[in-house]
Amino acid sequence: MRRYGSADVLERAEIPDPKVAPGEVLVRVKAAGVNPVDWKLAAGHLDALMEVRFPLVPGWDVAGVVEAVGFDVDEYAVGDEVVGYLRKDQVQSGAYAELVSAHVRLLAPKPAALSWEEAAALPLAGLTAHQAVRRVGVTAGDTVLVHAAAGGVGSLGVQIAKALGARVIGTASEANHPFLRELGAEPVTYGPGLVDRVRALAPEGVDAALDFIGGDAADLSLRLLGSPRRLASIVDDAVLGKGGHYVWVRPDSAGLAALGALADAGRLRVPIARVLPLARAAEAWRLSQEGHTRGKIVLRVG
Repeated sequence: MRRYGSADVLERAEIPDPKVAPGEVLVRVKAAGVNPVDWKLAAGHLDALMEVRFPLVPGWDVAGVVEAVGFDVDEYAVGDEVVGYLRKDQVQSGAYAELVSAHVRLLAPKPAALSWEEAAALPLAGLTAHQAVRRVGVTAGDTVLVHAAAGGVGSLGVQIAKALGARVIGTASEANHPFLRELGAEPVTYGPGLVDRVRALAPEGVDAALDFIGGDAADLSLRLLGSPRRLASIVDDAVLGKGGHYVWVRPDSAGLAALGALADAGRLRVPIARVLPLARAAEAWRLSQEGHTRGKIVLRVG
């Protein structure tokens, strides 16, 4: 990207190999995850929040092989397989590339149980779900309401809560109810009467709620919760004024490693909707913008 715009601003280009600073490694990219924040960034929506510099390589999610290490790095060695959430101090050098440099604090070992594409789809969505679940203090025995439970973040949130021993009720369209049952959630349909449908399953209400969709989800959740402190939203910062938590995902190497451990234990799967070659990144963005895919869109690089 040389300027802000739509998917049309994406172009293939040769740029110099990244330098490897102290504390960093150079990663040969195998796959890069596609997230809505990628095209929202391209549209300029994050310009007021982050230092953005052009020309810009998009992409926050990476899976690949360590090709070189900084002189002071002993956490990784050449040949190690890694995943990472590449949120750097300035937005310029992302994962839609053959090579990318990354500080070790952004990385974790690649889960052996996941393919390159699945691993690349995990970091941003997985950490978002993981941090939301942690923020509301989900523990064994809780009943947790997950809004948009079949989505990229929601499906991971369901599995993380289940791994902690919680009972999960998930909102989704009826077409996605079988998928939620596969994940171990009890599905309910969106729309008018949602509170009554949840109460039919949990007459005493729910212990915690995760809003991964926005709209009236937070307000409906408050009618089912005992405390607003157990409500978290990744969409609507107005939840702060209602006593809940607003979650903006942060890089977290330990959290990413914990997600990998769940995957390797067979307790976390990463649904993939489409895999496209890097040259079709613009097409991947357009598919993401349609919002109809179940699971993540991934670009295959190496």
